[in-house]
Amino acid sequence: MQENKYINRELSWLQFNTRVLQEAEDETVPLIERLRFLGIFSNNLDEFFKVRYATVKRIDLAGKAGKSALGGMKASKLLEDITKVVIKQQSESLKILDKIQQRLREEHGICVINEREVSESQQKFVKDYFLSQVSPALVTIVLNDLEELPSLKDSAAYLAVTMEMKASKPAGKISKLVKSPTNERKYVLIEIPRSIERFVVLPSEDEKKYIIILDDLIRYNLNSIFNIFEYETISAHMIKITRDAELDIDSDLSKSFIEKISESVKDRIKGDPVRFVYDKNIDKATLNYLMNKMGIDHADSIIPGGRYHNRRDYMGFPRLGSKELLYDTKEALPIPGLALQTSLIQGTGKKDHMLYAPYQSFSYVVKFLREAALDPKVKTIKITIYRLAKISHIASSLINAVKNGKKVLVQIELRARFDEAANIKYAEQMQREGVKLIFGVPGLKVHCKTCVIEREENNGKLKKYGFISTGNFNESTSKIYTDYTLFTANQEILKEVNKVFDFFETNYKVSKYRHLIVSPHYTRAVLTKLIQNEIDNQLEGKPSGIKLKLNSLSDYPMIDKLYQASRAGVKIKLIIRGINCLIPGVPGMSENIEAISVVDKFLEHPRVYIFENATNPRVYISSADLMSRNLDNRVEIACPIYDKDIKQEVIDGFEISWSDNVKARVFSEKQNNAYRKKTKPRVRSQEALYDYYLNKNENYRK
Repeated sequence: MQENKYINRELSWLQFNTRVLQEAEDETVPLIERLRFLGIFSNNLDEFFKVRYATVKRIDLAGKAGKSALGGMKASKLLEDITKVVIKQQSESLKILDKIQQRLREEHGICVINEREVSESQQKFVKDYFLSQVSPALVTIVLNDLEELPSLKDSAAYLAVTMEMKASKPAGKISKLVKSPTNERKYVLIEIPRSIERFVVLPSEDEKKYIIILDDLIRYNLNSIFNIFEYETISAHMIKITRDAELDIDSDLSKSFIEKISESVKDRIKGDPVRFVYDKNIDKATLNYLMNKMGIDHADSIIPGGRYHNRRDYMGFPRLGSKELLYDTKEALPIPGLALQTSLIQGTGKKDHMLYAPYQSFSYVVKFLREAALDPKVKTIKITIYRLAKISHIASSLINAVKNGKKVLVQIELRARFDEAANIKYAEQMQREGVKLIFGVPGLKVHCKTCVIEREENNGKLKKYGFISTGNFNESTSKIYTDYTLFTANQEILKEVNKVFDFFETNYKVSKYRHLIVSPHYTRAVLTKLIQNEIDNQLEGKPSGIKLKLNSLSDYPMIDKLYQASRAGVKIKLIIRGINCLIPGVPGMSENIEAISVVDKFLEHPRVYIFENATNPRVYISSADLMSRNLDNRVEIACPIYDKDIKQEVIDGFEISWSDNVKARVFSEKQNNAYRKKTKPRVRSQEALYDYYLNKNENYRK
């Protein structure tokens, strides 16, 4: 066994974001999609600093070494390493952005211009647009006379404006102008308004399309803003701070849970700064002034960047009507044998069905709830909610059900990171309409994704129908996240789902489960037992093997158990999109473990556990990654797949992903995100999966 058995979690996450950046660099990806990957890269980085960097900084400031929690690294050293990696990534992202914009200009006549490139014919539009749309929305703060800087918004972009003031004459003397020692410079911050689109499309010229970024449109109009000041020169450089996003929840017993979470979200604006990004061309005096004014010190991550920050806005870059610059869109497929035009409840009662979005239509989830809301025989609906779409048909269906006299119970997780405000809004709306809400379990987040309804059948007995998913019940993300949802009327499984809802209401009562694997009480023990079973089978000469598809693998005891299985000779295949702290392929430790990551058009989101079990595979879909938080600090469900055809479908899906030789990167000790060697036939797994489901539909029709 080598001394360093694990890759640090934070550094592994940064390697995942490098894979996102690779997609932005990949010349086979359509150009506007490459810009969007740059946006995803930037947005990911913002969230990383708000949560993970902030956590490490808290450990460092508390004077704790944090080695056990940080993979054997000191917190202070880890903060330094993170900053070095991010500076390198930011530099690379700027080069990629320049190349993409150059190709857009040269090959497609799409020109992203700055304030110095505005033509005479465009001047009137730029000035009029500023006066009518932008100027009324600007928040402009003159810093010189302020003893204390107003709290700057987390991740908002600001233009730091420096004005060199005109010199003044000494009283009673005629001499050449001299600068006033107290007023030689004025410093101003302009907040870039989020209410206005970041990319402003200008009138076309010479058959070319022109776009100016909002920052540059403001720069072009600086004189319009500051014409009351007598200045000689004026310049504007962008800055951004990222704040610690940890929620500090009030312990006041007189306040409702909604009130506590709502107040905590509002208090985020006061979180300590953890990252300061600035335009590397800003002059040193202005930079030092701003850092002193904002209380930025070297315990924070200080990142010299380019001219523009908040590149996450590139996720919304204008489409400009050019299909060749975007991914081809493919229509979501139906589930064979379960038509949206028929009763989904009756169809589910006949046999289990599996939905794999976005290859198949998420409309099945919405239709199931719509039908339950209208069906006079449906008496109760219970559902867990983690993240809802901005306009949620899920929520409206549940409200509709209440209006039709159904008893509706919703477990809504108000602490879903960065979706707290949206969930509070929906919680208040549903509460007003008569939906019964549960706000989780003290000390635990509820992350499982499930729904169960009870319907009165012709014999007068109640029968359960429902679904269990690996992803959120969110119409928006279902178009870009891959996730499994099992529709079932298996009464034993759904009876156990009801036990989970009982636990939400009666936290001290812990049920036993024969089918579901439920966190926080059983997942660690059951998965350990399942891995041990593969070890025993291997030692006894029986077929063995473990296949896991995850978002993240970072729990050290689970990694150690996989290492143990590898040493026993069990072949292990891992498909991990994001964090992976396990080091595969190390002789004497993990030589029987292979691991890849697939990053492509869709975000790989399902969790799948497959255990060979001596030729009788045990297959589960789950909401839980193999992270300590999912195993010990969240309510999660892993659901067994019993239907023979669906079980094979999930195994086929894993093997298709595993065979990827276009978008698969190989995990190794080097952590270099090397692409898997391209061999024939070419397999791009997300395309192959769509074709797989297309063929299933064609075969079903035959």
